[in-house]
Amino acid sequence: MRIATEEAFATPALIGAWRKLLDDGAPGESGFKLLIGFFLNPGVERAAIIGEQLLDLGELRLKHMDEGGVDKQLIFITSPGVQVFAADLGRRLAEEANDILSGAVRAHPDRFDGLAAIAPQAPDDAAKELERAKGLGLKGVVINSHTKGEYLDNAAYRPILEAAESLGMPIYIHPRNPPPSMLQPFAERHLERSLWGFQTETALHALRMIVSGVFDDFPKLKIVLGHLGEGLPFWLDRIDRHFSWGANSGDTVPFWTAKRPPGEYFLENFYIPSSGHNWDPAVRFVEEVVGEDRLMFAVDYPYENCRAQVDQAGAITLKNPEKFYHLNAERVFKLN
Repeated sequence: MRIATEEAFATPALIGAWRKLLDDGAPGESGFKLLIGFFLNPGVERAAIIGEQLLDLGELRLKHMDEGGVDKQLIFITSPGVQVFAADLGRRLAEEANDILSGAVRAHPDRFDGLAAIAPQAPDDAAKELERAKGLGLKGVVINSHTKGEYLDNAAYRPILEAAESLGMPIYIHPRNPPPSMLQPFAERHLERSLWGFQTETALHALRMIVSGVFDDFPKLKIVLGHLGEGLPFWLDRIDRHFSWGANSGDTVPFWTAKRPPGEYFLENFYIPSSGHNWDPAVRFVEEVVGEDRLMFAVDYPYENCRAQVDQAGAITLKNPEKFYHLNAERVFKLN
């Protein structure tokens, strides 16, 4: 059995709101213009195909899953989701998306499961929506990385972390473009999207949470970090070594408040899908670092092709293929 754990969708209302935001000049969201301006361009053939696939939660998606050999998708709202909007609009769009996704899961319970969308820009409302989403049968929550340039280590977002931990619902931190404060060096060479900007910005998000002591306060919080951990498994040894040096220098102590080395939190609180990155040497390396119980298969549909990713994953020499393909996902997300 193959469960793909990072698969995207969008709603018509979300795409319509994105178009309006673009028409209004997307104030304060320069990276959004570079990202969504491409995918909403009717003259780009690939963008039109992806747009059709994002909106489908029925026959077209199931057809591609069958052709690719994917038994079930774990689906969530595509980046940047609702986090680019004012709080009220973001909240309404998230609630509608959760109703639509939960309906698709009920219609195809053997093929689909889902993660909730929330509007972090309204943290208390987001925590309530997470509780409602659990009642709808959704299995966790997706945060499309920064919200207006802010990250989950900010104290304002504690209600979301508290709700996720108490409800036992994992938080999937999914990439988006870097915020305006760090965008220019990426955009100058068109590196702000998936080639380099996505993983750089999302790894930063995870590290901010780790070094700020989030997991000392929320030790049972589960974080899912796709694309083989956004590169962090490769750097853990160096990160721990330099963290220990910096923690003993007076000027960095106020900023690094975690009680233990970053790698320990990463290996205890994080789970790693292979989304769009089913490359044999990389997957085997990450499995060696994080262990066979924390690594999960994913396609990254519709941005990646189901058949191609399944075929590529099939060439990987895994310690325990059943854990990789479905057992870990069933355990981490408490899937039916």
